[in-house]
Amino acid sequence: MFAHVLGENAELRPLEPWQAEEFARHVDRVRDDLLPWIPFARMVVDVDSARAFLQSYADRQAADGGRIYGIWVDGALVGGVLFRVFDAAIGVCEVGVWLGTEARGRGLVTKAVRHMIDWAMNVRGMARVEWRCDPENANSRAAAKRIGFTHEATLRGSWVIEGERRDEEIWVLLKGE
Repeated sequence: MFAHVLGENAELRPLEPWQAEEFARHVDRVRDDLLPWIPFARMVVDVDSARAFLQSYADRQAADGGRIYGIWVDGALVGGVLFRVFDAAIGVCEVGVWLGTEARGRGLVTKAVRHMIDWAMNVRGMARVEWRCDPENANSRAAAKRIGFTHEATLRGSWVIEGERRDEEIWVLLKGE
C-alpha cells in the first residue's frame, strides 16, 4: 500500500470507500471546525454517505479527474488533502485540505500539499495548481501563503453555503515558481 511519511508517526495515504466507517467517525469529530468552510461536512453524516463521498473520489480517480488522501497520526485519521479538480488535458488541478484541531501546528498540511504538488507537476505535468478558500478562513489563507501560492483573484459571491452567498479566493502556484 502507498504511504508517504509526513513526520513522526504521521503519514499520507489514499482514502478509499472501504474506509467509510473511519471517515464517518472522523467527520463527526471535526464537523464543527469544518462546517463554515468545507461542503462535505454537511453531506457526510453517516457511514453510507461517507462511502458515497469516498466512492465519488474513487470514480474521479479512475477517470483521472480527482483524488483524495487521508492524513493519519498515530494510526488515527486526523485530516486530509484532495485534488478536487484534476484536469491533465489542460494541466490544471485544484488542491483542497482539512485538518482537525488536534493535529494542527505540525506542518502536516504543508508537507502533504507539497508532496501532492511535486507529483502533480513533475510526474503528471500540471502547469497550474489552484487553492480556493473563503477569505474569512485565516488558517487556509495562511497555509496557501506558507506553501508558496500567490493570491490571484477573489470571486465575489461565487458560492453558497447554508443559504449565504460567499466570496472565494483563488490562490495559484505555477510550475517553476
